[in-house]
Amino acid sequence: MAVQTGLDVLRTRTIVDCDTLDEQVAKKLGPFQDCTSNQAIAYSELCKPEHAELIVASVADARSLLSRFPNISVEELAVEVAMVRLALKIAPHIRGNVHVQTNPYYSYSTEKTIENALSTWEGMMACRTLEQAGVRTLATTLFTMTQAVLAAEVGCTYVAPYVNQLRVHFEPGFTDPNKLLPLCVLIQKYYESIEAKTQVIVASLASVYEIFALAGERHITVPPGLLEELSRSATAPGMQSLFDANVPVVVPPSNLSYVNDEPAYRIAFTRDLHGASEEKLIQV
Repeated sequence: MAVQTGLDVLRTRTIVDCDTLDEQVAKKLGPFQDCTSNQAIAYSELCKPEHAELIVASVADARSLLSRFPNISVEELAVEVAMVRLALKIAPHIRGNVHVQTNPYYSYSTEKTIENALSTWEGMMACRTLEQAGVRTLATTLFTMTQAVLAAEVGCTYVAPYVNQLRVHFEPGFTDPNKLLPLCVLIQKYYESIEAKTQVIVASLASVYEIFALAGERHITVPPGLLEELSRSATAPGMQSLFDANVPVVVPPSNLSYVNDEPAYRIAFTRDLHGASEEKLIQV
């Protein structure tokens, strides 16, 4: 009988997505439902020598398309095109959605924000417009229930609560003192209680322990290093998921709403964890 890996065990409880734009990862460790990424992931992938021709082609495309986008440089447009080309390379190995990136500089402009919408007020309003036009959206860098409530109200297809703040992935030795494992559980239970269409994709994971602590989430997106670790035999830890802990969870009332009250949203978000949640979003 084949030995079950941690990845096999996880897939019995959770839809596993890949947090990468490396098509070789998807080929080797798939199948995956969705593919998520971010600007750092895209940058790292584009720096690989094997993508030199892709970059040259993207620059050529950017030059030919520039007249349609008068307010951005050829360099910025070339990066956007290159990221789309990466997404197209991995798409054949993905069953569902592939994440498309935009410039975080536009996170506070509803008009300039498209699918990769940061969970700012402006990003959420952009999500509402896009969803109404049939474009599926993911509200990323989500750190609070306040953001999760608004994301469901505007109709986001997904939200990506970050277990760890971004510093964990860029500052060696830094550990997030306030991992948001319980919040991920709470958001899913809240969405179930209001029958929201929005689904949770847990992101920004730093260990196999964190992954299995959240087994039972609708989606978990896993970076290549942790996917490799999970794919080895005997990597399923003997631990209980937070979904099995029978800890009482108090979900927000179903009538909680922010979509028509921007000041209330901004106050609630700013006050969350005495400002620590807003500080995490600023790291983007």
